Amino acid sequence: MDIQNICEIARTAGAAIMEIYEGDHAVEYKDDNSPLTAADKASHEVIVAGLNKQFPDIPILSEEGRDIPYEIRKNWQRFWLVDPLDGTKEFIKRNGEFTVNIALIEENTPVFGVVYVPAQDKLYCGVVGQGAFVEVRGPRPEAKAIQVRQPDAEAGLTVVMSRSHPSPDLEAYLQDIKVAEALPVGSSLKLCVVAEGRADLYPRLGPTMEWDTAAGQAVVVAAGGSVLQTDGTPLEYNKENLLNPHFIVKGSS
Repeated sequence: MDIQNICEIARTAGAAIMEIYEGDHAVEYKDDNSPLTAADKASHEVIVAGLNKQFPDIPILSEEGRDIPYEIRKNWQRFWLVDPLDGTKEFIKRNGEFTVNIALIEENTPVFGVVYVPAQDKLYCGVVGQGAFVEVRGPRPEAKAIQVRQPDAEAGLTVVMSRSHPSPDLEAYLQDIKVAEALPVGSSLKLCVVAEGRADLYPRLGPTMEWDTAAGQAVVVAAGGSVLQTDGTPLEYNKENLLNPHFIVKGSS
């Protein structure tokens, strides 16, 4: 698997998003009342075309192509799980905190993930068992390995919180945890800031879908962290119902 080629697919999808982001973008709404823009569709088309060209034998499950029956996908041992534009609400607000997510799932577990931030030209990539890196382009391009940090329990933890989906259960969860800083972040960037050691904990006690978390989970795990359900068991992917249970992202135990 050529990692750089997959990263370039994510970058190309991000470029398609930015063309729309910088203009006027109309917003539609899906059946579940979540927003959909032309950027979601454009990114989806770029990613599906790119992956199909390079990996014709690996099926794709995308948020914008989610209607594949479970009877067909339940036997997939390996597939791409894609969110063409994660953080559509952040896109609409124009705060730049939206991402392109591409993950490879093997036996219901993310083993590889790319999270690209088009507005920052910043790309996170993780291969479970091999490590993770972040790459920033621009006047001074830089690529560096990332890993989770060891928390300072005495000083307190930096806790990532959703910018668009505050959870009423979060305050109760944090009652017994010393919080030094609350860091509001949008989209799958919440997982990435834990992976690169800028935060220690991300409790997600509200709804997410599998495509929201798969790529970010691969980056976190590749960087030495964990993404587990509240009972301590791993998140599972390619379920009949693609809704995730509540989960906790930790940089280090």
